[in-house]
Amino acid sequence: MKVSIVVAAAEDNAIGKDNQLLWKLPNDMKFFKNLTWGMSVVMGRKTFESIGSKALPGRLNIVITRQPALYKHHEGVKVVSTVQEAIDITEKEGYKEVFIIGGSEIYNQTVEEVDTIYLTKVHASFPTADTYFTAIDTTIFALISEDKHLADEKHSYAYSFETWKRKS
Repeated sequence: MKVSIVVAAAEDNAIGKDNQLLWKLPNDMKFFKNLTWGMSVVMGRKTFESIGSKALPGRLNIVITRQPALYKHHEGVKVVSTVQEAIDITEKEGYKEVFIIGGSEIYNQTVEEVDTIYLTKVHASFPTADTYFTAIDTTIFALISEDKHLADEKHSYAYSFETWKRKS
């Protein structure tokens, strides 16, 4: 099974503050939706809460938490205690790829095991951030594609869609 990370991070690896994103990039939201549609997405409790404690439509939603009883009754959501349980459910349900979508604790637990990192690099720094993504280790991952975009009337920051693959 292919395990991938999807993340948007700034130049300083910031990904959030107060359980919210630091930017609004509509094209990143479209990219995320198109990439993960019809797939399995795995997230931690805080990420689940940051999206309104609702399942993302069109995807198998799996939430990792130490308090599974809190979320067992959320429609369209499977609740587990570990990343491995989430991967096992994804395999059992017949999916070929699982997307880890946050937050930082879940990224840290999985970054050494993933095959691909889909990174939206926001070309700015956010010194007030309180949540960060781990820097990509270029001895382990190779940048295989990069699609750059300038800031415009809908996007306050320049950004790039980057795909990083684990080296053989």
